[in-house]
Amino acid sequence: MPHDLPLVPTSAAGAHLTVEQDQGAIIQRSVLPGGVRVLTEHIPGMRSATFGAWVGVGSRDETPEHAGSTHFLEHLLFKGTQRRTALDIAEAFDRVGGESNALTGKEYTCYYARTIDTDLPLAVDVILDMVTSARLDQADFDMERGVILEELAMAEDDPGDVAHERFTEAVLGGHPLGRPIGGTADIIRAVGRDAVREHYRDHYVPEGLIITAAGNVSHEMVCTLVADALVAGGWDLTGEVAPLARRDTRARVDATLDPQVRIVRDLEQCHVLLGSQGFRATDERRSTLAVANAILGGGMSSRLFQEVREKRGLAYSVYSFGAPNAETGIWGMYAACNPANAAEVEALLASELERLAQGVTEEELLKAKGQIAGTTVLRLEDSYSRMSRLGKAELVFGELWSIGESLDQVRAVTADDVASLAAELASRERVSVRVGPAI
Repeated sequence: MPHDLPLVPTSAAGAHLTVEQDQGAIIQRSVLPGGVRVLTEHIPGMRSATFGAWVGVGSRDETPEHAGSTHFLEHLLFKGTQRRTALDIAEAFDRVGGESNALTGKEYTCYYARTIDTDLPLAVDVILDMVTSARLDQADFDMERGVILEELAMAEDDPGDVAHERFTEAVLGGHPLGRPIGGTADIIRAVGRDAVREHYRDHYVPEGLIITAAGNVSHEMVCTLVADALVAGGWDLTGEVAPLARRDTRARVDATLDPQVRIVRDLEQCHVLLGSQGFRATDERRSTLAVANAILGGGMSSRLFQEVREKRGLAYSVYSFGAPNAETGIWGMYAACNPANAAEVEALLASELERLAQGVTEEELLKAKGQIAGTTVLRLEDSYSRMSRLGKAELVFGELWSIGESLDQVRAVTADDVASLAAELASRERVSVRVGPAI
C-alpha cells in the first residue's frame, strides 16, 4: 500500500512520519514550525547527498502583472544574496566538486545541490541563503533579462522545441497550463523588477517551502540545518502554521483546442506532433499509460519506431510521450521527417494509436513491463533522482510508493487495460502541429 503524506497533520509543528523503503532505505517526513515540510531518504552505502528546496509555484500560477516572474526568479536567485555574490555561490560548489542548479516547471520551482555527504551542510546553507535572502538588484535584473531573452531565442531556433511548445498551447489554449514556462520575449521585456519582487514575497514563504534530501543523510541533522538556515535568512518559524494545500486535482479544465497548427520555417525536416489532452498526474491509470507509451513509442522495438523508421524509413526520431499536471495533461506522438512525407507520417501516427486500441500481445506487454522496471530502477540509482521523487510525492501525489510497490502497479496492468486506455485517447479530439517548410 502507498504511504500517505498528510498535508495538514494534527499538530503542524513536529508532525513526523517514518517509512522503510527498498534495500533498507528510510524515508522520514517532518513539519517544522512555520509549516516547512522536510522529507529525507537515507540510502545505505551511498556517499553523495542531494538537497532540494521546492516552492509549489510554477508558470501556471502567475497573475497577468507577474507573467514571466517564476522563471525570472530561477535566474535571479543565483545572482547573489545579502551574504554572497554570484561568484561566491558558484565557487562554493566548485571548491568541493559539487553542482547546483534549478528548474522551473508549470507547477513548481526547485533549487538543488548535489555534493558528497560531508558537504551537505554547505549545500543547505547556500541554497537556503538564496531562497530566503535574494538581493534582486536592479542591475542584476536588467542583465539577467538579456540572458533570459537569449535563452528564449535559443529555444526558438530549435524547431523541435517550437513544435512541442506550440503543441501544448494548441491542446490547452486559454488555460494557464498552456502558457510557456519561460514566458515569451514580449513578456520578459515587459515584466518589471517590482512585479518579480512581489511574486517572490508572495510565494517564497515557510508554509509553501518543501525541503527534500536524499543519500547519506540524517533526518535530524537536515531538520536542524534547515531551521537554522531559514532563521538566519530572516524567516519566522514560530507558531502552529499548516503547510499550503496541494492543488485541486478535480478542478474544471477550460481549454480551447486548436486542431491544426502550421508554422512555416525554412528547414530540412518537418516536425510533426499529433495528440490530445492526456491525464492528470494522480490518475489511477498512470501505470497503464506508462505501459501503453512503452509499447507504442517508448523504444527501438516500439510500434512507432518499427513502423515509421525501420519498415518505411520515414523518420529518424519518432516516439510517444505524456506530460501530466494536477487536473489534466497532454499526450502525443512526435516524428521529424522529410517535409514531403509529413502527411503520410501523421497518418501513420494516427493509425498506430488506433491499432493499439485494438489490442496488444502478451509478448509486447511483458517487454514493456520489463523496460519500465529497468528504467525505473536505473533512474533511481542516484541521490538526485531520489530527492526529486520525494519532492513530487509531497507536492503532487500526497503518497509515496516504494520502488517495489511502483513496479507491482506496472506488473498488474493487463492487455485489456492498455487497449481501453488507447481507445479513450483515440476517441479524443486531436491536435496536429507541423513546423517546417510549406508543402
